Amino acid sequence: MKGLDFLRPLRARRHGVRGGTPSVSAASAVRYATSPLLATKTPLWRSRLLVLAFGLGFMGLIGRAIFIQAIGTEFYLKQGESRYVRTFTLPARRGRITDRNGQILAASVPSPSIWAIPRDVQATPDQIRALSALLGMTPRELSGRLDENQNFVWLRRQVDTDVALQIKALGIKGVHQEREYRRHYPEGEAAAHVVGFTNVEDKGQEGMELSFQKVLQGTNGSRSVVRDRLGRIVEDVGDKLEPNDGKDIALSLDSKIQFFAYQRIRDAVAENHAKAGSVVVLDVRTGEVLALTNFPSYTPEDRHGLTGGQLRNRTLTDTFEPGSTMKPFVVALALQTGRVRPDSMIQTAPGRIQVTGSTISDAHPHGLLSVEQVIQKSSNVGVVKIAMQMQPREMWEMFSAVGLGQKPPLNFPGVVSGRLRPFKNWRPIEQATMSYGYGLSASLFQLARAYMVFAREGDLPPVTLLKTDQPPQGAPVISPEVAHAVRKMLAMAAGDGGTAPKAQVPGYSVGGKTGTAHKQEGGGYAGSKYRAWFVGMAPVSDPRVIVAVMVDEPTAGKHFGGDVAAPVFSDVVKQTLRMMSVPPDLEVKSQLVVHQPVQAVLESF
Repeated sequence: MKGLDFLRPLRARRHGVRGGTPSVSAASAVRYATSPLLATKTPLWRSRLLVLAFGLGFMGLIGRAIFIQAIGTEFYLKQGESRYVRTFTLPARRGRITDRNGQILAASVPSPSIWAIPRDVQATPDQIRALSALLGMTPRELSGRLDENQNFVWLRRQVDTDVALQIKALGIKGVHQEREYRRHYPEGEAAAHVVGFTNVEDKGQEGMELSFQKVLQGTNGSRSVVRDRLGRIVEDVGDKLEPNDGKDIALSLDSKIQFFAYQRIRDAVAENHAKAGSVVVLDVRTGEVLALTNFPSYTPEDRHGLTGGQLRNRTLTDTFEPGSTMKPFVVALALQTGRVRPDSMIQTAPGRIQVTGSTISDAHPHGLLSVEQVIQKSSNVGVVKIAMQMQPREMWEMFSAVGLGQKPPLNFPGVVSGRLRPFKNWRPIEQATMSYGYGLSASLFQLARAYMVFAREGDLPPVTLLKTDQPPQGAPVISPEVAHAVRKMLAMAAGDGGTAPKAQVPGYSVGGKTGTAHKQEGGGYAGSKYRAWFVGMAPVSDPRVIVAVMVDEPTAGKHFGGDVAAPVFSDVVKQTLRMMSVPPDLEVKSQLVVHQPVQAVLESF
């Protein structure tokens, strides 16, 4: 130890000791046990509170972590995915609508839609101006659209393909395109009221597009993708769900017959300065609707500024008092019940009859007429005398059996039932007026279908707007013998000495009945407003088609059905039978001589 004595001065200097003696300040600095602060006793509750606070804090953090990772994970995943995952709808192609021969009446064509993520949009002023011009809006309108939602906004739905290509060429970040389909209607105005149209979401709004929405629409698919910060697709997420396209439907319409009927009624409306017109063509053997058209019409692909008059399918939605077209049904009932025969004589002189104080008149006196001539001359007096032999219930049952007062069995929107009051409420004058078509109402389509009982063997078949290969089974209404007898009367009405010789068709026998009536207005009838129509069939020897024509408010000087509607019937029948390759049943001698106009018998209405 003596050998280490030389180190003591050095150790003393390090500890603040001079000459081996500790200093006072150094001694006081190390006396911690005697510090007043440390000598004060801390309360136990304070330390426990501190420990509890730290414990609760850690427990809260643990609970939050558990909630985020286990309980609320779906919400946070969605929030995260919304930043980089997008699900695209893969639209299904809507089914096509075709005519009976496969001619396309409605089809879907690709039509891109332009959308944007506003928060990602980066464009120069020139790009904004170019984009707004292509979208058909001003730069201010485009800016307003982009301010609507920072996450997603449609800029323009279903643009033309060339417009979409020009927008893509601008290369604007945040502006994208999505494949959609737009409906195309090749037949345009001619078939608009049957085919109908869809909205921008490809949902049927009118016509067959609405009636068969579930069949046509199909099922959309989907694709989820991951995008990078520039909006580019990096990879797919999950399985891609392929779209299931809608099914096609084939209508019973013949597009050629439909187009010709539309052209002819359009011309008739113009020639007669009329308000509107309609044509129905039915296949007698199958109950198929070969044509159903109205004028005015509209273009399904351009519906801006449309009016209700253009959209309305008058053939099915407009009802009117059928007038003299009801006379053959009254006569058929009388023949069926044995009250009259075709050659039974009816005295119609002096051309008027009193029924409970009311006078019913013919257009001019006819004198003694056979039952056949009552239909040929359209005598009100003659048919009233026949009708008043019956019970109201019998007439009501006959009218109901041919479909009046009830909706036609047709899967189509807007079909109306018309009006046929219960027979228990009929007064004698009402029974009399109903025999020549006043006091009840029907649509043109109902009348066309009702005349099927005369064109067939006395039965009424169901009708359809879909193509069918199976002849339908009709419900019997009258006997085949009565149907043949009435067909002969209808042929007389459409021939010389009848009310509609202008319905004649060279080479084919035709039969039908005219109708003319004042239009109802308010609580009465308009003195100078008429509806004119004609319902008939051809060839009479073996009917193949029923054609019904209606012209609303002709004002060019003629208003009788034989003058206004019968010529349209003639042209449509001629064209239809040729398209159906129906052979003529008459010698075509009249085509070799100069046609001489035949004066029609003035119709009573």
